[in-house]
Amino acid sequence: MSPMILQMMHIFSPRSLRICGYILTLFTLVLFLAGCNMPRQQGPFVAPSEFEPTTTPNWAATIEAAPTITASPTPKIPVEEHTLTEQPTATAEIVEPSPTPQPTIGNTPTVSVNTGPILYYTQSGDTLDALAVRFGVTVDEIDTTGTLPDRGFINPNQLLIIPRNIGNTTSPMHLLPDSEFVYTLSALDFNVVNFVSQAGGYLKNFHEYLGTHGETYGGDIVEQIALDNSVSPKLLLALLEYQSGWVYGQPANLADQDYPLGEISLSKKGLLRQLKWAVNELSVGYYGWREGRLSEIQFSDGVLTRLAPDLNAGTAALQYYFSKVYDSQGWLAAMDPETGFPAFYEQMFGNPWTRAQVVEPLFPPDLVQPDLVMPFLVGRSWSYTGGPHGAFEKDGSWAAIDFAPATTVSGCYDSDAWVTASGDGVISRSERGIVVLDLDGDGFEQTGWALIYLHIADEGRTGAGRLVKKGDLLGHPSCEGGFATGTHVHMARKYNGEWMQADGPIPFVLSGWTVHSTGVRYKGSLTRDGEVVTASQYGAHQSLIERDRE
Repeated sequence: MSPMILQMMHIFSPRSLRICGYILTLFTLVLFLAGCNMPRQQGPFVAPSEFEPTTTPNWAATIEAAPTITASPTPKIPVEEHTLTEQPTATAEIVEPSPTPQPTIGNTPTVSVNTGPILYYTQSGDTLDALAVRFGVTVDEIDTTGTLPDRGFINPNQLLIIPRNIGNTTSPMHLLPDSEFVYTLSALDFNVVNFVSQAGGYLKNFHEYLGTHGETYGGDIVEQIALDNSVSPKLLLALLEYQSGWVYGQPANLADQDYPLGEISLSKKGLLRQLKWAVNELSVGYYGWREGRLSEIQFSDGVLTRLAPDLNAGTAALQYYFSKVYDSQGWLAAMDPETGFPAFYEQMFGNPWTRAQVVEPLFPPDLVQPDLVMPFLVGRSWSYTGGPHGAFEKDGSWAAIDFAPATTVSGCYDSDAWVTASGDGVISRSERGIVVLDLDGDGFEQTGWALIYLHIADEGRTGAGRLVKKGDLLGHPSCEGGFATGTHVHMARKYNGEWMQADGPIPFVLSGWTVHSTGVRYKGSLTRDGEVVTASQYGAHQSLIERDRE
């Protein structure tokens, strides 16, 4: 395909009209006004040969009143802040027949005229607490003919009877499988750098200075952010192309060039900062929904709407993210399954629901954590300095906890204390202050259980590929590998690429100590046999803990 044709595909930028309302402080930013329009017009892509699209799912619902996007003919395409099958049928149905739910967006959600209860078939990852938030009910109001766990995951496809307390929601249509959001098995053999090179667009030759890593090319930046945050690189590439034409074409204006993912802020200028912002917002949508902290979205024009309670987490992530980029009408266009981002994503990478049939569910309802121990040497005192908080970027899953060596020194300092392996496995990654311990031993952090340790000093850090046992030395705690106010180790769990909430259905347990959250980031406790250790960022006496000899 000629470069001219590729450029013609990206004449219009999918910038929301909200960009036009910013007060621009630099003269050069005036040029961004050329990008103030509705989402980009797109023609039907033909995916690279290794990602041949399959038949589009028979969607069960449509978006009403969404602006029509006229597709133009398109030729075939060859194919702490830390560092850096068919569509599922588990959707709500009602006791009495009613029209297909429509995404009527309004400032005040109203209760449907139909007051009969909702019959909901559970999805993988559902918990009672999260469902209560989504449906606007109490846990005690959720009924079933079977049994329900008080804390763990509910069996998929279990029928629940839930009072109808909410109405006027977004469309309940599932637009993106969870396995296409998470960096999991379905993207394990996807080579980001090769794909970007073959696409031949602006991203191929783009490079950015990343401190100690020097000049880094665009494909490597996408891969790094995807891996660190466990967000699928396919999703990030599709968003870059949909919003600013970076993958196959060229940015149409300075706004697309400097802010390719739509967050117009001088502190978010450049590809790396845009990606970090985007994965944070995507993770807020995904894990906020999964963990029961998110039930509404609000657009730049002030419109507020309730998320349909029977969405899957991947769709909730898209709906939340695009609410941060567009006003309500632009959002409707982007969410249109026929002409918006879902169709665009399938045109780039093939049918996501076919891939999901192979890898989902991401975790079984009877999943249990393997036996793990505290991440430091036996008999040494450490402080529990951070209760559950963001796994990588500051928001998203509350999967991480922090420990620091007991000391009279404050701030960032060189420590001779050792961070140790909490379980048996293989070191699948060791770089940039990060050590990843793959507990199933296959060498891939996208499959099975994995432990992620952050802020591990470069000096003395164990290397990738090493087999380790519980208690083996991994390295020294530090402030390396991102923003940190003091020397410590930050650790979190993943299963099949998905971050596992520390105080969630599968509680984080180390040497018999169970993690608890207060509902406030970094606040929480550890409990064991009636003993309580309270998190304190200042290393107070009540935060001290020792690892017992097993």
